[in-house]
Amino acid sequence: MVELRGVRHRYDGRLVLNLDHFAVPAGALVAVVGHNGSGKSTLLRLLALLEAPTEGDVLWDGAPVPRRPPTTLRRRVTLVEQRPILFRGTVLENIGYGLRVRGIQGSQAYKRTAEVADQLGLLSLLDRRRHELSDGEVQRVAVARALAVRPDVLLLDEPASSADRAATGALYRALAAERAARPLAICIASHQLEDAYRWADDIRALAEGRLSPVTPENLFRVELPSGSGETKHARVGSIEIVVTTDRTGPVVLAVPPTDIFVSREPLPSSARNVLSGRVTRVATHRPGGAGGVAVTADVGVELVAIVTAEAARELALAPDAPVVFSFKASAVRVF
Repeated sequence: MVELRGVRHRYDGRLVLNLDHFAVPAGALVAVVGHNGSGKSTLLRLLALLEAPTEGDVLWDGAPVPRRPPTTLRRRVTLVEQRPILFRGTVLENIGYGLRVRGIQGSQAYKRTAEVADQLGLLSLLDRRRHELSDGEVQRVAVARALAVRPDVLLLDEPASSADRAATGALYRALAAERAARPLAICIASHQLEDAYRWADDIRALAEGRLSPVTPENLFRVELPSGSGETKHARVGSIEIVVTTDRTGPVVLAVPPTDIFVSREPLPSSARNVLSGRVTRVATHRPGGAGGVAVTADVGVELVAIVTAEAARELALAPDAPVVFSFKASAVRVF
């Protein structure tokens, strides 16, 4: 559907996005996760055709997009930013704005407006104005306004950052219903990892403007000490992580969840990182369709390891169970 190839994007000479390839296939729900400043919002603006990359190409259905995309193409993709701006008027008028611009009015416009308002739990708010809404309600109105025009690609930047759990559930159920009703590709930038795992078909992580080989449960910004040796100790929360690198200064550490060995007691091994703690959550691991069980533990910081379902049963992994996470210094990636 929409993709980036060989993209390098800069602001005032500073490289903020460096992607060899990033695609949102037709009908997919992709979640992009990462720290503030990782490049998520910039990525969405390029996919939304609101900016042209400094270098590289944007393609739509395999064809290059001109640096000034035609209006007909721009209307096929809609971006809802984290802090959306509502127009003057009521919620009803805001949701129907895009329909009016496209010449859709009367009963047809009202039917579609009421549909998406109902899906997102906004029917009781249709007569309200911006100053009468909470931040979470503003976000839902903006999503409803986007859904009303039935784009081919919907891009959402932290759409549930101001929502409670009930409103978040309503949002994702509305997106699921829309995808079930018609071909719709969705790309969501989110800090809500639990929601990403629950709702997305494909989870991708950004770190320093690049795709990371691991999802960001185990991404940490640290300051590596200077020194000539390749073994360094990085302070992360209340623990130290031993890493093999010649890098110094500010970096991002990534601990691949599949490289963490899980046990109930410390075991003899060559791993330099042996961290004891307690399990806080156990869940099915499903980004990209992968199998296994994601085990989250508090070992001084929150870490996630991926184990097989059989291993999870044998170790009796459950919330509050004691656990030991072990991984080699060479397993830690440095960005």
